[in-house]
Amino acid sequence: MPLPALAALLALAAAQAPPELALAPPAARPGDAVLVRVTGAATQPHGSLAGRPLEFWAAGGAEWRALAALPIETSPGQAEARVEADGAELEEDLAVVEPRFTSQSLSLDRKYVEPPRSVQRRIAADHKAFARAFSHAFGPPLFAEGFDWPRRAPTSGRYGDQRVLNGKKASVHYGLDITGPRGAPVQAAAEGEVVVARDAYLSGNTVVIWHGAGIYTAYFHLDRMEVAAGQRVRRGQEIGLLGSTGRATGPHLHWGVKVDGLYVDPESVLAIDFAGGTAPPRAPGGPAEAAPRSD
Repeated sequence: MPLPALAALLALAAAQAPPELALAPPAARPGDAVLVRVTGAATQPHGSLAGRPLEFWAAGGAEWRALAALPIETSPGQAEARVEADGAELEEDLAVVEPRFTSQSLSLDRKYVEPPRSVQRRIAADHKAFARAFSHAFGPPLFAEGFDWPRRAPTSGRYGDQRVLNGKKASVHYGLDITGPRGAPVQAAAEGEVVVARDAYLSGNTVVIWHGAGIYTAYFHLDRMEVAAGQRVRRGQEIGLLGSTGRATGPHLHWGVKVDGLYVDPESVLAIDFAGGTAPPRAPGGPAEAAPRSD
């Protein structure tokens, strides 16, 4: 058969192949981000993972992607992904493994655990500023390379840690605490736009970056901010210096990642290969592995 005719037949077969659904990773912990991929679809799919709606963007070559946030309250077992693409009903089960969240006790200045009335207006203004920043309309990713550590150093606090503040008030830790000396550089984890550069009462000097696709990264307790709201930044660009401003027991970076309105485990986002659309299955939780050192 002539090559042009063979190529035409192969193209026709590809066009007639039904859409396929894949999850990356195929196994996740509660609180993880999960990349949902639909291939072979001519029109934008719609669906849900663990009952939460998915928002897809076009990834080229008849591929569509959505980044889902698995709620931290999700029970270990199976979570179902259900997607409709080109009239086809697609289903895939996500294995949800035990997170094994740990517990920590912290001693903080009382004014940060029970803020006085004199700072309530400031805290309310902070909340409004963050709410505005997190309200960007959904759009395609602003990044191409995926995400990297904002600082390569050991961690001192994991996502999901159950924390007891001053012996009585419990809270959940929705990020990673990364160690380092005051003044150590902090970099943007991926390309994006700065939507917050603010001295907030609880999080101190805070930078928040919008990355498109419903993804934000947050950098708390900075000693100094080196970017301004509205500024575009590249992956690895220095955005501030590590510090202990706000509610902090000492110098460290609290790094948070928000996906589809929920804070997720930053390590789950780091594990996703956005170029290839893959991620290794997450094992049941345990002590966090330190990031490779750079100092």
